[in-house]
Amino acid sequence: MAALVSPLATARCLLRALGCRARLLPPHRAYTAQADEKTGPGTPTDAHARALLVCSGPLEHYDFLIKQEELKNDEQQRRVVQRLQKLHDSLKGYSIDSKNVLSKLFAKTKPPKGLYVYGDVGTGKTMLMDMFYSHLEVERKKRVHFHGFMLDVHQRIHRLKQNLPKRTAGFMAKSYDPIAPVAEEISKEAALLCFDEFQKYCSTVQLDSGIDYRKRALPAAGKLYYLTSEADVEAVMDKLFDELAQKQNDLTRPRILKVQGRELRLNKACGTIADFTFEELCDRPLGASDYLEVSKHFDTVFVRDIPLLTTAKRTQTRRFITLIDTFYEHKVRIICSAAAPLQSLFLMGHDSGEVQDNRVLMDDLDLSQDSAKGLSMFTGEEEIFAFQRTLSRLTEMQTEQYWNDGDRSKKT
Repeated sequence: MAALVSPLATARCLLRALGCRARLLPPHRAYTAQADEKTGPGTPTDAHARALLVCSGPLEHYDFLIKQEELKNDEQQRRVVQRLQKLHDSLKGYSIDSKNVLSKLFAKTKPPKGLYVYGDVGTGKTMLMDMFYSHLEVERKKRVHFHGFMLDVHQRIHRLKQNLPKRTAGFMAKSYDPIAPVAEEISKEAALLCFDEFQKYCSTVQLDSGIDYRKRALPAAGKLYYLTSEADVEAVMDKLFDELAQKQNDLTRPRILKVQGRELRLNKACGTIADFTFEELCDRPLGASDYLEVSKHFDTVFVRDIPLLTTAKRTQTRRFITLIDTFYEHKVRIICSAAAPLQSLFLMGHDSGEVQDNRVLMDDLDLSQDSAKGLSMFTGEEEIFAFQRTLSRLTEMQTEQYWNDGDRSKKT
């Protein structure tokens, strides 16, 4: 009988084992098990490159960009970068010498305390994380994105279980807990993890200046977001696909991608361009692993017929949020057609069917109406915040800078 394991629960168990050795911070790139390379901030300008050469830490880097008029001084950002500078200083010379991950639990000297940065979307958390990470001289550091991290963890667990000797059946058969050896593996690869969503032995600092920097007036890359009600929208998008496909050394054809032993079928693709409907991407049982595979093969993706997203379509909405998060992390360029303008795409509301489903779930969990009111799974608050981030990212993904950054032909 197969057991369904929550990735969040698995991550929490794993991080309890890792907590004594790995500090947790906000994310940027997808998790890999490869050796780290020193990388610069997410916006690859000359000023950032010069700052990496002449500055000795994140605070000096931040001040340098202000003097170069790349950034405006933001007191909320400055407060955060000052805390990051202190952490940067405390990590100088820090390394892991112990061979056993559990031995650190009883060590007299604890590792430097990590930092958990939180705040509204687009306020600069990733940018400041980039500055901190780029100047950090810790041996074996890694950036960790939640989806990539959990895919890697589950692959490690699967590998360990496959290599175990077969157990004899019976009531007294001992179960095997793979968390400790997986934590041991990861701790050998990274003394510091820059991670999303978790507080484990961390100080907290808020970043919320009330400004979404992704929504500043930036040059547009041309029309990339269409309404399905517009005249001849399908023909317009077909023409745009054909124009982009002409630059590819390939034929327009169906494709099949391999995802963890499964097949992901694409009806239309050409070179590094793929054409999907919303139904193909978000109505089917797909997840982060599928979207990561798409991101590896394609730098431009058409997503057609995005419907009005309501809490009645909660499953599809969560897949769409994961899709955009994954594409954004990998600089995948996106061209959409949707039933409503971007700022009106998500509607909060409860239909009778969802209310009934919630009542059944409340009964199963033995929750009263009052005790369920504050839970995000019933209020929709989790989706609302996540979709605000999605709207912010979709706005940035329509800028000329994002479009140019996502052109992989310039990087080959």
